[in-house]
Amino acid sequence: MNSNLNTNSRILLTGAAGFIGSCMATFLNKNGFENLFLVDDFSKTDKDRNHHFCKCAAKIDRALLEDFLRTEAPMDFVIHFGARTDTTEMDYSIHEKLNLEYSKMIWRYCSQQQIPLIYASSAATYGDGALGYDDNEEIIPHLRPLNPYGVSKNEFDKWILLEMKLKNPVPPHWYGLKFFNVYGPNEYHKGRMASVIFHAFHQIQEKGKIILFKSHNPLYEDGGQKRDFIYVKDVLEVSYWLLNGTATSGIYNLGTGKANTFLELATAIFNALSLPPHIEFIDTPIDIREKYQYFTEATMQKLIAAGYPHSFYTMEAGVTDYVKNYLLSGTSF
Repeated sequence: MNSNLNTNSRILLTGAAGFIGSCMATFLNKNGFENLFLVDDFSKTDKDRNHHFCKCAAKIDRALLEDFLRTEAPMDFVIHFGARTDTTEMDYSIHEKLNLEYSKMIWRYCSQQQIPLIYASSAATYGDGALGYDDNEEIIPHLRPLNPYGVSKNEFDKWILLEMKLKNPVPPHWYGLKFFNVYGPNEYHKGRMASVIFHAFHQIQEKGKIILFKSHNPLYEDGGQKRDFIYVKDVLEVSYWLLNGTATSGIYNLGTGKANTFLELATAIFNALSLPPHIEFIDTPIDIREKYQYFTEATMQKLIAAGYPHSFYTMEAGVTDYVKNYLLSGTSF
C-alpha cells in the first residue's frame, strides 16, 4: 500500500456509475488519475453516460467486489460512495444489505490492508434536527433518523465508533462525510430522488413555472423550508483534499454551513435563465409529509479546523454554473 497520493495510485471507487461517484471518477481523470477501479451495478444502462468515457483500470460489478478484493493486489486508497440512496424505500433489509453490511466489508478490508478510506455518510442521520447538526461524534448514538436510508447510514457510523472503542484495527486515515443536499451534473438518472434544482429546471422548461411543496409546519411559510444545498464540485474538492490524509480521521459534515429557502433557490434558477420568477405550491405528498425535514444546516467548523483551505460555492453561484454549463446543454460532468 502506497499512502502517498500520486497519479499512479490505485484507487477503488464505489458508486462509480451514480451521481457523486461518477463525478468523482471524472474529477480524478481530469487530475491525471487513471488507475481507477470502478465499482457499481453496471448492468443499469440508464447511467451509462455517467461512466462511459471514464479512463480506468477495471470496472467491477458491486456483487463481485468482495471476491475481487481477495485476489487483487491491495489498493492505495478507497472512496466508498456507493449506496442505496432512495429515501422512500421503506424496506430496511435492502438498506441494511447495500449500505450497512457492504460498508462493513469495505471497512474491514481497508483496516486489514491498512488502506486510507473515505466513505459517504449522510445528513439524513440527523433526523428532524432535534439534536442539531453538529458533527460531534458523541451524539451519533443518540440520533434518530426519519427513514430506513438514514438509519442504515447512522448504524454504520455507530458501528465504526464501536470498532474504535473495542480497539479493533482501523484504516490509517478514514473520513466519513455527512453529505447534505448535494446537487449537480450526472444526477439525471435519479428520478424522484434528483435534486430540487434538477426538477425545477425541467419544470420551467416544460411549464414555465416551478412547483414547490407547501409548508405543513406552522413555523415555516410556503417556500420557507430551508436546506443546506452543496454543489457537487465542492464535494469533489473536499474528497480530493482528504485523500492526502493530512486531516484528523473522523466523521465530518459536508454542507456549505448556510441554509437557503426553497424560494431563494427557485429565484436563483429563474435568474440563471434570465426569466422572471413564476412559482406555485402544491401539498407535500402524504407518503413523505410526516418525515419531511424543514431545516438542515451543516455545522462546518470541524472541517475548517482540520485545515480545509477552500471556500464553498454560494447557492447562487452553484446553481448558475449547474444551469448554464450543464442543464441547458445536457452536458455530463
